[in-house]
Amino acid sequence: MSNVTVCVRFRPLSSKEKRDLGDNICIQSIDSETFIIKDEKEEGFTFSFDKVFYEKSKQADVYEFLVLPIVRDAFNAINGTIIAYGQTGAGKTYSMEGPNILESDEQKKGILPRVVDGLFACIRSSNDSTKYTIKLSMVEIYMEKVRDLFDLSKDNIQIKESRTQGILLSGATEISLLDPAEALQSLSSGIANRAIGETQMNMASSRSHCVYMFTLNQESTSEKRVKSGKLILVDLAGSEKVEKTGAEGKVLEEAKTINKSLSALGNVINALTCGSPAKANHIPYRDSKLTRILQDALGGSSRTALLCCCSPSPSNAPESLSTLRFGARAKHIKASPLVKANEEKCSKKDGAFSATRDEPFEKILKRMSERLNAEDMKLLEELFIQAGLVVDPDSTEDLESTFQDVVQQTISSLMQTVEELKSTVEMLQRENKALKERLAAAESFDALPVENAGFVHKILGFLSSFVPGMLR
Repeated sequence: MSNVTVCVRFRPLSSKEKRDLGDNICIQSIDSETFIIKDEKEEGFTFSFDKVFYEKSKQADVYEFLVLPIVRDAFNAINGTIIAYGQTGAGKTYSMEGPNILESDEQKKGILPRVVDGLFACIRSSNDSTKYTIKLSMVEIYMEKVRDLFDLSKDNIQIKESRTQGILLSGATEISLLDPAEALQSLSSGIANRAIGETQMNMASSRSHCVYMFTLNQESTSEKRVKSGKLILVDLAGSEKVEKTGAEGKVLEEAKTINKSLSALGNVINALTCGSPAKANHIPYRDSKLTRILQDALGGSSRTALLCCCSPSPSNAPESLSTLRFGARAKHIKASPLVKANEEKCSKKDGAFSATRDEPFEKILKRMSERLNAEDMKLLEELFIQAGLVVDPDSTEDLESTFQDVVQQTISSLMQTVEELKSTVEMLQRENKALKERLAAAESFDALPVENAGFVHKILGFLSSFVPGMLR
Protein backbone atom coordinates (compact mmCIF):
# COMPACT_ATOMS: atom_id res chain seq x y z
CA MET A 1 0.00 0.00 0.00
CA SER A 2 1.24 3.50 -0.82
CA ASN A 3 -0.13 6.98 -0.21
CA VAL A 4 -0.98 9.50 -2.90
CA THR A 5 1.94 11.90 -3.41
CA VAL A 6 0.66 15.46 -2.93
CA CYS A 7 2.56 18.61 -3.86
CA VAL A 8 1.50 22.27 -3.81
CA ARG A 9 2.49 24.92 -6.32
CA PHE A 10 1.99 28.66 -5.79
CA ARG A 11 2.02 30.66 -9.00
CA PRO A 12 3.39 34.25 -9.13
CA LEU A 13 0.96 37.09 -8.46
CA SER A 14 -1.05 38.15 -11.51
CA SER A 15 -1.06 41.73 -12.78
CA LYS A 16 -4.64 42.14 -11.50
CA GLU A 17 -3.68 40.90 -8.03
CA LYS A 18 -0.73 43.29 -7.92
CA ARG A 19 -2.93 46.15 -9.09
CA ASP A 20 -5.52 45.43 -6.37
CA LEU A 21 -3.32 44.55 -3.39
CA GLY A 22 0.24 45.29 -4.39
CA ASP A 23 2.84 42.63 -3.60
CA ASN A 24 0.98 41.32 -0.53
CA ILE A 25 0.79 37.53 -0.24
CA CYS A 26 -1.05 35.30 2.23
CA ILE A 27 1.59 32.57 2.60
CA GLN A 28 4.67 32.33 4.78
CA SER A 29 7.29 29.75 3.81
CA ILE A 30 8.74 27.59 6.59
CA ASP A 31 10.66 25.06 4.46
CA SER A 32 10.32 23.02 1.25
CA GLU A 33 7.46 20.98 2.75
CA THR A 34 5.66 23.29 5.20
CA PHE A 35 4.11 26.76 5.08
CA ILE A 36 1.54 28.95 6.83
CA ILE A 37 -1.40 30.50 4.98
CA LYS A 38 -3.58 33.27 6.38
CA ASP A 39 -7.29 33.58 5.61
CA GLU A 40 -9.26 36.79 5.12
CA LYS A 41 -9.45 37.18 8.94
CA GLU A 42 -5.64 36.94 9.24
CA GLU A 43 -5.93 33.58 11.01
CA GLY A 44 -2.97 31.33 10.19
CA PHE A 45 -3.17 27.67 9.10
CA THR A 46 -0.13 25.40 8.83
CA PHE A 47 0.08 22.78 6.04
CA SER A 48 2.71 20.14 5.23
CA PHE A 49 2.96 18.21 1.95
CA ASP A 50 5.50 16.03 0.13
CA LYS A 51 6.89 19.13 -1.56
CA VAL A 52 5.97 22.80 -1.87
CA PHE A 53 6.86 24.70 -5.04
CA TYR A 54 6.84 28.44 -4.33
CA GLU A 55 6.43 31.29 -6.83
CA LYS A 56 9.98 31.06 -8.22
CA SER A 57 9.92 27.29 -8.75
CA LYS A 58 10.83 25.93 -12.19
CA GLN A 59 8.80 23.69 -14.47
CA ALA A 60 11.60 21.13 -14.41
CA ASP A 61 11.49 21.01 -10.58
CA VAL A 62 7.85 19.96 -10.62
CA TYR A 63 8.42 17.32 -13.29
CA GLU A 64 11.49 15.76 -11.72
CA PHE A 65 10.05 15.44 -8.22
CA LEU A 66 6.39 14.66 -8.87
CA VAL A 67 6.12 13.16 -12.35
CA LEU A 68 9.38 11.47 -13.39
CA PRO A 69 9.10 8.62 -10.81
CA ILE A 70 5.63 7.78 -12.15
CA VAL A 71 6.86 7.89 -15.76
CA ARG A 72 9.55 5.36 -14.85
CA ASP A 73 6.95 3.20 -13.11
CA ALA A 74 4.75 3.25 -16.22
CA PHE A 75 7.76 2.09 -18.21
CA ASN A 76 7.93 -0.85 -15.78
CA ALA A 77 4.23 -1.63 -16.32
CA ILE A 78 2.93 0.05 -13.17
CA ASN A 79 -0.06 2.25 -13.95
CA GLY A 80 0.25 5.89 -12.92
CA THR A 81 -1.94 9.00 -12.72
CA ILE A 82 -1.01 12.67 -12.32
CA ILE A 83 -3.81 15.13 -11.46
CA ALA A 84 -3.67 18.94 -11.50
CA TYR A 85 -6.26 20.48 -9.12
CA GLY A 86 -7.13 24.03 -8.04
CA GLN A 87 -9.36 27.06 -8.56
CA THR A 88 -9.71 28.62 -12.00
CA GLY A 89 -6.66 30.67 -13.00
CA ALA A 90 -4.39 28.98 -10.43
CA GLY A 91 -1.87 27.68 -12.98
CA LYS A 92 -3.02 24.10 -13.63
CA THR A 93 -2.89 24.23 -17.43
CA TYR A 94 0.39 26.17 -17.38
CA SER A 95 1.92 23.48 -15.17
CA MET A 96 0.53 20.73 -17.40
CA GLU A 97 1.23 22.20 -20.87
CA GLY A 98 3.44 25.26 -20.43
CA PRO A 99 2.66 28.45 -22.38
CA ASN A 100 2.11 26.22 -25.42
CA ILE A 101 2.38 22.46 -25.88
CA LEU A 102 4.86 23.12 -28.73
CA GLU A 103 6.96 25.48 -26.56
CA SER A 104 10.62 25.24 -27.59
CA ASP A 105 12.03 27.01 -24.52
CA GLU A 106 13.27 24.21 -22.25
CA GLN A 107 12.67 26.31 -19.12
CA LYS A 108 8.98 26.84 -19.90
CA LYS A 109 8.02 23.32 -21.01
CA GLY A 110 5.13 21.84 -19.00
CA ILE A 111 4.58 18.35 -17.64
CA LEU A 112 3.06 16.91 -20.86
CA PRO A 113 5.97 17.58 -23.25
CA ARG A 114 8.40 16.43 -20.55
CA VAL A 115 6.42 13.18 -20.16
CA VAL A 116 6.69 12.60 -23.91
CA ASP A 117 10.46 13.18 -23.78
CA GLY A 118 10.73 10.94 -20.71
CA LEU A 119 8.89 8.01 -22.28
CA PHE A 120 10.98 8.05 -25.45
CA ALA A 121 14.17 8.50 -23.39
CA CYS A 122 13.28 5.33 -21.46
CA ILE A 123 12.78 3.47 -24.73
CA ARG A 124 16.14 4.65 -26.11
CA SER A 125 17.95 3.42 -23.02
CA SER A 126 16.15 0.06 -22.88
CA ASN A 127 17.09 -3.47 -23.91
CA ASP A 128 17.22 -4.01 -27.68
CA SER A 129 15.39 -7.34 -27.32
CA THR A 130 12.19 -5.55 -26.29
CA LYS A 131 9.79 -3.96 -28.76
CA TYR A 132 7.96 -0.85 -27.51
CA THR A 133 4.83 0.93 -28.73
CA ILE A 134 3.25 4.08 -27.30
CA LYS A 135 -0.37 4.98 -27.92
CA LEU A 136 -2.20 8.17 -26.97
CA SER A 137 -5.87 8.92 -26.34
CA MET A 138 -7.31 12.32 -25.41
CA VAL A 139 -10.79 12.99 -24.07
CA GLU A 140 -12.54 15.79 -22.22
CA ILE A 141 -15.43 15.61 -19.80
CA TYR A 142 -17.67 18.45 -20.92
CA MET A 143 -21.13 18.94 -19.39
CA GLU A 144 -20.94 15.36 -18.01
CA LYS A 145 -20.24 13.84 -21.44
CA VAL A 146 -16.96 12.21 -22.43
CA ARG A 147 -15.82 13.63 -25.79
CA ASP A 148 -13.00 12.33 -27.99
CA LEU A 149 -10.63 15.21 -28.73
CA PHE A 150 -9.16 13.36 -31.72
CA ASP A 151 -12.59 12.69 -33.24
CA LEU A 152 -15.29 15.19 -32.26
CA SER A 153 -18.02 12.98 -33.76
CA LYS A 154 -17.50 10.71 -30.73
CA ASP A 155 -19.17 13.02 -28.23
CA ASN A 156 -20.58 10.52 -25.73
CA ILE A 157 -17.98 7.83 -25.07
CA GLN A 158 -19.03 5.13 -22.63
CA ILE A 159 -16.93 4.21 -19.61
CA LYS A 160 -16.44 0.47 -19.07
CA GLU A 161 -14.59 -1.66 -16.58
CA SER A 162 -12.46 -4.73 -17.28
CA ARG A 163 -11.23 -7.18 -14.66
CA THR A 164 -7.77 -7.18 -16.19
CA GLN A 165 -7.44 -3.66 -17.58
CA GLY A 166 -9.46 -1.62 -15.11
CA ILE A 167 -11.39 1.44 -16.36
CA LEU A 168 -11.65 1.72 -20.15
CA LEU A 169 -13.07 4.30 -22.55
CA SER A 170 -14.94 2.29 -25.14
CA GLY A 171 -14.25 3.44 -28.71
CA ALA A 172 -11.87 6.30 -27.84
CA THR A 173 -9.39 7.03 -30.63
CA GLU A 174 -5.85 5.75 -30.04
CA ILE A 175 -2.95 7.30 -31.98
CA SER A 176 0.36 5.46 -32.26
CA LEU A 177 3.30 7.72 -31.42
CA LEU A 178 6.57 7.09 -33.28
CA ASP A 179 8.68 10.00 -32.02
CA PRO A 180 8.44 13.01 -29.65
CA ALA A 181 7.76 15.54 -32.44
CA GLU A 182 4.79 13.55 -33.74
CA ALA A 183 3.50 13.10 -30.20
CA LEU A 184 3.54 16.85 -29.54
CA GLN A 185 1.74 17.56 -32.81
CA SER A 186 -0.97 15.05 -31.85
CA LEU A 187 -1.31 16.63 -28.41
CA SER A 188 -1.53 20.08 -30.00
CA SER A 189 -4.35 19.02 -32.33
CA GLY A 190 -6.29 17.50 -29.44
CA ILE A 191 -5.81 20.52 -27.18
CA ALA A 192 -7.10 22.79 -29.96
CA ASN A 193 -10.43 20.95 -29.76
CA ARG A 194 -10.82 21.46 -26.01
CA ALA A 195 -13.69 23.63 -24.74
CA ILE A 196 -12.48 26.97 -23.36
CA GLY A 197 -14.20 30.24 -22.43
CA GLU A 198 -13.42 33.69 -21.10
CA THR A 199 -14.15 34.73 -17.51
CA GLN A 200 -13.11 37.68 -15.37
CA MET A 201 -10.41 35.51 -13.76
CA ASN A 202 -9.05 33.78 -16.86
CA MET A 203 -8.97 34.83 -20.54
CA ALA A 204 -8.81 31.16 -21.63
CA SER A 205 -10.58 29.28 -18.88
CA SER A 206 -10.87 25.50 -19.35
CA ARG A 207 -14.55 24.57 -19.47
CA SER A 208 -13.90 20.84 -19.23
CA HIS A 209 -11.74 18.27 -17.49
CA CYS A 210 -9.08 17.01 -19.92
CA VAL A 211 -7.67 13.48 -19.71
CA TYR A 212 -4.48 12.39 -21.52
CA MET A 213 -3.90 8.62 -21.66
CA PHE A 214 -0.56 7.12 -22.69
CA THR A 215 -0.40 3.34 -23.07
CA LEU A 216 3.09 1.82 -23.20
CA ASN A 217 3.25 -1.75 -24.51
CA GLN A 218 6.40 -3.87 -24.24
CA GLU A 219 6.90 -7.14 -26.09
CA SER A 220 9.94 -9.14 -25.07
CA THR A 221 11.16 -11.42 -27.84
CA SER A 222 13.30 -13.43 -25.41
CA GLU A 223 10.66 -13.99 -22.71
CA LYS A 224 7.71 -14.26 -25.11
CA ARG A 225 5.52 -11.99 -23.05
CA VAL A 226 3.81 -8.61 -23.32
CA LYS A 227 3.57 -6.00 -20.56
CA SER A 228 1.45 -2.89 -20.61
CA GLY A 229 1.46 0.20 -18.42
CA LYS A 230 -0.86 3.21 -18.50
CA LEU A 231 0.08 6.78 -17.70
CA ILE A 232 -2.89 9.14 -17.26
CA LEU A 233 -2.59 12.90 -16.87
CA VAL A 234 -5.64 14.91 -15.81
CA ASP A 235 -5.96 18.69 -16.16
CA LEU A 236 -9.07 19.47 -14.13
CA ALA A 237 -11.23 22.47 -14.84
CA GLY A 238 -10.99 24.94 -11.97
CA SER A 239 -13.57 25.41 -9.27
CA GLU A 240 -15.38 28.73 -9.68
CA LYS A 241 -17.20 31.35 -7.63
CA VAL A 242 -19.67 33.11 -9.88
CA GLU A 243 -19.27 36.44 -8.11
CA LYS A 244 -15.57 36.41 -9.03
CA THR A 245 -15.71 34.97 -12.54
CA GLY A 246 -18.78 36.93 -13.64
CA ALA A 247 -20.03 33.81 -15.45
CA GLU A 248 -23.43 34.00 -17.13
CA GLY A 249 -25.43 32.13 -19.75
CA LYS A 250 -23.62 29.12 -21.21
CA VAL A 251 -20.46 29.80 -19.19
CA LEU A 252 -22.54 29.77 -15.99
CA GLU A 253 -24.08 26.40 -16.88
CA GLU A 254 -20.59 25.04 -17.57
CA ALA A 255 -19.42 26.36 -14.19
CA LYS A 256 -22.30 24.61 -12.41
CA THR A 257 -21.41 21.28 -14.04
CA ILE A 258 -17.71 21.73 -13.27
CA ASN A 259 -18.39 22.51 -9.62
CA LYS A 260 -20.79 19.56 -9.35
CA SER A 261 -18.21 17.07 -10.66
CA LEU A 262 -15.51 18.54 -8.38
CA SER A 263 -17.92 18.14 -5.46
CA ALA A 264 -18.36 14.48 -6.46
CA LEU A 265 -14.55 14.15 -6.47
CA GLY A 266 -14.46 15.65 -2.96
CA ASN A 267 -17.12 13.18 -1.81
CA VAL A 268 -15.04 10.26 -3.09
CA ILE A 269 -11.96 11.60 -1.27
CA ASN A 270 -14.00 11.94 1.94
CA ALA A 271 -15.41 8.43 1.63
CA LEU A 272 -11.92 6.99 1.06
CA THR A 273 -10.34 8.79 4.00
CA CYS A 274 -13.11 9.09 6.60
CA GLY A 275 -14.48 5.55 6.68
CA SER A 276 -13.72 2.94 9.32
CA PRO A 277 -10.87 0.59 8.29
CA ALA A 278 -12.76 -2.36 9.78
CA LYS A 279 -15.97 -1.62 7.89
CA ALA A 280 -16.55 -1.60 4.14
CA ASN A 281 -17.47 1.91 3.06
CA HIS A 282 -19.51 2.86 0.00
CA ILE A 283 -17.34 4.90 -2.38
CA PRO A 284 -19.51 6.96 -4.78
CA TYR A 285 -17.28 6.57 -7.87
CA ARG A 286 -20.32 6.43 -10.16
CA ASP A 287 -21.73 9.80 -9.12
CA SER A 288 -19.85 11.54 -11.96
CA LYS A 289 -17.94 10.71 -15.13
CA LEU A 290 -14.81 12.26 -13.59
CA THR A 291 -14.74 10.04 -10.50
CA ARG A 292 -15.59 6.98 -12.61
CA ILE A 293 -12.59 7.58 -14.89
CA LEU A 294 -10.37 8.22 -11.85
CA GLN A 295 -11.56 5.11 -10.00
CA ASP A 296 -8.25 3.25 -10.45
CA ALA A 297 -6.27 6.35 -9.44
CA LEU A 298 -8.26 6.94 -6.24
CA GLY A 299 -7.68 4.00 -3.94
CA GLY A 300 -7.22 1.54 -6.81
CA SER A 301 -4.28 -0.08 -8.57
CA SER A 302 -2.57 3.07 -9.86
CA ARG A 303 0.29 5.08 -8.42
CA THR A 304 -1.09 8.58 -8.09
CA ALA A 305 0.31 12.10 -7.70
CA LEU A 306 -1.70 15.26 -7.07
CA LEU A 307 -0.50 18.79 -7.87
CA CYS A 308 -2.53 21.41 -5.98
CA CYS A 309 -2.21 24.76 -7.75
CA CYS A 310 -2.89 27.92 -5.72
CA SER A 311 -2.77 31.69 -5.89
CA PRO A 312 -0.65 33.39 -3.18
CA SER A 313 -2.88 36.49 -3.17
CA PRO A 314 -4.94 37.33 -0.05
CA SER A 315 -7.91 37.96 -2.38
CA ASN A 316 -7.96 34.24 -3.23
CA ALA A 317 -7.13 32.93 0.25
CA PRO A 318 -10.52 31.17 0.79
CA GLU A 319 -10.20 29.27 -2.50
CA SER A 320 -6.55 28.41 -1.81
CA LEU A 321 -7.49 27.10 1.65
CA SER A 322 -10.18 24.91 0.10
CA THR A 323 -7.65 23.49 -2.40
CA LEU A 324 -5.11 22.82 0.37
CA ARG A 325 -7.65 21.05 2.55
CA PHE A 326 -8.59 18.88 -0.43
CA GLY A 327 -4.91 17.98 -0.90
CA ALA A 328 -4.46 17.25 2.80
CA ARG A 329 -7.35 14.75 2.69
CA ALA A 330 -6.14 13.18 -0.56
CA LYS A 331 -2.75 12.49 1.01
CA HIS A 332 -4.35 9.87 3.25
CA ILE A 333 -5.67 7.79 0.33
CA LYS A 334 -4.10 4.34 0.16
CA ALA A 335 -3.43 2.73 -3.24
CA SER A 336 -2.14 -0.68 -4.28
CA PRO A 337 -0.04 -0.22 -7.46
CA LEU A 338 0.33 -3.48 -9.37
CA VAL A 339 3.74 -4.35 -10.75
CA LYS A 340 3.68 -5.61 -14.33
CA ALA A 341 0.06 -4.67 -14.74
CA ASN A 342 -1.93 -6.12 -17.64
CA GLU A 343 0.63 -8.79 -18.28
CA GLU A 344 -0.09 -11.35 -20.99
CA LYS A 345 1.97 -14.47 -21.73
CA CYS A 346 2.36 -15.46 -25.36
CA SER A 347 3.41 -18.98 -26.29
CA LYS A 348 3.95 -20.36 -29.76
CA LYS A 349 4.41 -24.04 -30.52
CA ASP A 350 4.82 -25.55 -33.96
CA GLY A 351 3.29 -22.50 -35.58
CA ALA A 352 0.16 -22.73 -33.39
CA PHE A 353 -0.89 -20.19 -30.83
CA SER A 354 -2.30 -20.24 -27.32
CA ALA A 355 -4.69 -17.41 -26.48
CA THR A 356 -4.72 -16.05 -22.97
CA ARG A 357 -7.92 -16.33 -20.99
CA ASP A 358 -8.52 -12.58 -20.90
CA GLU A 359 -7.54 -11.83 -24.49
CA PRO A 360 -10.22 -9.80 -26.31
CA PHE A 361 -12.65 -11.80 -28.48
CA GLU A 362 -11.91 -9.76 -31.60
CA LYS A 363 -8.15 -10.24 -31.22
CA ILE A 364 -8.53 -14.03 -31.02
CA LEU A 365 -10.67 -14.06 -34.18
CA LYS A 366 -8.18 -11.85 -35.98
CA ARG A 367 -5.32 -14.19 -35.13
CA MET A 368 -7.38 -17.20 -36.23
CA SER A 369 -8.28 -15.50 -39.52
CA GLU A 370 -4.57 -15.05 -40.25
CA ARG A 371 -4.12 -18.82 -40.05
CA LEU A 372 -7.37 -20.04 -41.66
CA ASN A 373 -8.70 -19.42 -45.14
CA ALA A 374 -12.02 -17.65 -45.79
CA GLU A 375 -13.99 -20.90 -46.23
CA ASP A 376 -12.71 -22.32 -42.94
CA MET A 377 -13.57 -19.08 -41.13
CA LYS A 378 -17.11 -19.18 -42.54
CA LEU A 379 -17.61 -22.79 -41.40
CA LEU A 380 -16.25 -21.88 -37.97
CA GLU A 381 -18.64 -18.93 -37.73
CA GLU A 382 -21.62 -21.18 -38.60
CA LEU A 383 -20.46 -23.66 -35.96
CA PHE A 384 -20.31 -20.88 -33.35
CA ILE A 385 -23.85 -19.76 -34.25
CA GLN A 386 -25.27 -23.29 -34.00
CA ALA A 387 -23.50 -23.84 -30.68
CA GLY A 388 -24.68 -20.48 -29.34
CA LEU A 389 -21.11 -19.34 -28.74
CA VAL A 390 -21.28 -15.99 -30.56
CA VAL A 391 -21.30 -13.92 -27.40
CA ASP A 392 -18.92 -11.00 -27.13
CA PRO A 393 -17.26 -11.01 -23.67
CA ASP A 394 -17.41 -7.22 -23.72
CA SER A 395 -21.19 -7.41 -23.73
CA THR A 396 -20.98 -9.42 -20.51
CA GLU A 397 -18.92 -6.63 -18.99
CA ASP A 398 -21.50 -4.13 -20.21
CA LEU A 399 -24.21 -6.13 -18.44
CA GLU A 400 -22.12 -6.32 -15.28
CA SER A 401 -21.40 -2.60 -15.45
CA THR A 402 -25.09 -1.81 -15.96
CA PHE A 403 -26.01 -4.13 -13.10
CA GLN A 404 -23.49 -2.37 -10.85
CA ASP A 405 -24.91 1.00 -11.90
CA VAL A 406 -28.40 -0.14 -10.93
CA VAL A 407 -27.14 -1.50 -7.61
CA GLN A 408 -25.29 1.74 -6.81
CA GLN A 409 -28.30 3.85 -7.77
CA THR A 410 -30.52 1.64 -5.59
CA ILE A 411 -28.09 2.01 -2.68
CA SER A 412 -27.99 5.78 -3.13
CA SER A 413 -31.79 5.90 -3.31
CA LEU A 414 -32.12 3.77 -0.17
CA MET A 415 -29.58 5.94 1.67
CA GLN A 416 -31.54 9.05 0.68
CA THR A 417 -34.78 7.40 1.87
CA VAL A 418 -33.14 6.51 5.20
CA GLU A 419 -32.02 10.13 5.63
CA GLU A 420 -35.57 11.33 4.88
CA LEU A 421 -36.98 8.83 7.40
CA LYS A 422 -34.48 10.05 10.02
CA SER A 423 -35.63 13.63 9.43
CA THR A 424 -39.27 12.56 9.73
CA VAL A 425 -38.57 10.66 12.96
CA GLU A 426 -36.74 13.66 14.43
CA MET A 427 -39.66 15.93 13.49
CA LEU A 428 -42.18 13.53 15.06
CA GLN A 429 -40.06 13.30 18.19
CA ARG A 430 -40.07 17.09 18.50
CA GLU A 431 -43.83 17.23 17.98
CA ASN A 432 -44.33 14.43 20.50
CA LYS A 433 -42.22 16.29 23.06
CA ALA A 434 -44.25 19.47 22.49
CA LEU A 435 -47.52 17.55 22.93
CA LYS A 436 -46.26 16.02 26.18
CA GLU A 437 -45.34 19.46 27.47
CA ARG A 438 -48.80 20.81 26.57
CA LEU A 439 -50.45 17.78 28.17
CA ALA A 440 -48.42 18.26 31.35
CA ALA A 441 -49.39 21.93 31.43
CA ALA A 442 -53.06 21.03 30.99
CA GLU A 443 -52.89 18.49 33.81
CA SER A 444 -51.25 21.08 36.05
CA PHE A 445 -54.05 23.51 35.21
CA ASP A 446 -56.73 20.93 36.01
CA ALA A 447 -55.06 20.25 39.36
CA LEU A 448 -55.49 23.89 40.51
CA PRO A 449 -58.00 24.60 43.31
CA VAL A 450 -61.48 25.58 42.08
CA GLU A 451 -61.20 29.22 43.21
CA ASN A 452 -57.83 29.61 41.42
CA ALA A 453 -59.16 27.90 38.30
CA GLY A 454 -62.05 30.37 38.12
CA PHE A 455 -59.64 33.26 38.31
CA VAL A 456 -57.45 31.80 35.57
CA HIS A 457 -60.52 31.29 33.36
CA LYS A 458 -61.39 34.97 33.77
CA ILE A 459 -57.85 35.98 32.77
CA LEU A 460 -57.95 33.69 29.72
CA GLY A 461 -61.38 35.06 28.77
CA PHE A 462 -60.04 38.59 28.92
CA LEU A 463 -56.97 37.68 26.82
CA SER A 464 -59.08 35.82 24.25
CA SER A 465 -60.71 39.10 23.26
CA PHE A 466 -57.28 40.20 22.07
CA VAL A 467 -55.98 36.79 20.90
CA PRO A 468 -58.72 34.81 19.09
CA GLY A 469 -58.62 31.06 19.75
CA MET A 470 -57.00 31.40 23.18
CA LEU A 471 -59.55 29.12 24.86
CA ARG A 472 -59.45 26.44 22.18
